[in-house]
Amino acid sequence: MDISTTSHVIATTDRRSVGRTVRAYVALTKPRVLELLLVTTVPVMILAQGGLPNLWLIFATVIGGSLSAGSAAAFNMYLDRDIDAHMQRTENRPLVTGEVSPRGAVIFAWTLAVFSTVWLWVFTNPLAAGLSAAAIFFYVVIYTMILKRRTEQNIVWGGIAGCFPVLIGWSAVTGSLTWAPLILFALVFLWTPPHYWPLSMKYADQYDEVDVPMLGATRSGSQVGLQVILYAWATVACSLLLIPVASMGLVYTVSALVFGGWFIYESHRLYSRAVRGGEPRPMRVFHASITYLTLLFVAIAVDPLLPF
Repeated sequence: MDISTTSHVIATTDRRSVGRTVRAYVALTKPRVLELLLVTTVPVMILAQGGLPNLWLIFATVIGGSLSAGSAAAFNMYLDRDIDAHMQRTENRPLVTGEVSPRGAVIFAWTLAVFSTVWLWVFTNPLAAGLSAAAIFFYVVIYTMILKRRTEQNIVWGGIAGCFPVLIGWSAVTGSLTWAPLILFALVFLWTPPHYWPLSMKYADQYDEVDVPMLGATRSGSQVGLQVILYAWATVACSLLLIPVASMGLVYTVSALVFGGWFIYESHRLYSRAVRGGEPRPMRVFHASITYLTLLFVAIAVDPLLPF
């Protein structure tokens, strides 16, 4: 092999190594979770504006929010790397495979946390930046460090961290908070348990193995199913509160009723199958919950742009 060929091989190997490293650090941010952040943040900004906000403001808010959520996810993976290694669902995470070192993950997480807060402070406003920092603190300290391994209600209260994007989006536009974003905060809060508990049913054995008391692992299928029903009904009821408070129109009203009815129906099917001793098929509700929230927030975005 001549020198030019050897150099080409080394360069190719280096590029692949750099590519793997970049992908590993991106994986630390849990990109699929970031999709939900976009789904909730941008529509709320449109609602707050009563139309399409400044595109730069949308961009700045989405970038800052994404970096903030990525920071929280990276801290979470660092703190949970011991149990992630023993769960099939998480065994390929970068800290488990060794693609990222614990020290590298912590530095990365802190860098994103500081940069996202400064970014939002400079390009949106101090309230949005403060809410972003609070979201990181809540997810890392309250949920991951305190609640997750101690109580089966972990996802109920820990899920508050996932509610902050609606507040950040609203405050980025208005510089303040009113009842409308608080209702949306409550909506995401109530939606989180019936979204996540079916997933914990699917991986109940894995949560048992690492002693994490997720409700789906500590209770029977019928008990979890009943809780899912109650929270699904509460979520839909909360979504209807937005109609008078934010003067929502026909698009949102119909969407909240139709999509909410479907979400409740899937929740009842989960409970019914569990009570009858059949396969609960919890992932149907898990995916239905994501579709429900996505379509509901699309309706929130579309409604202010239409004259009815």
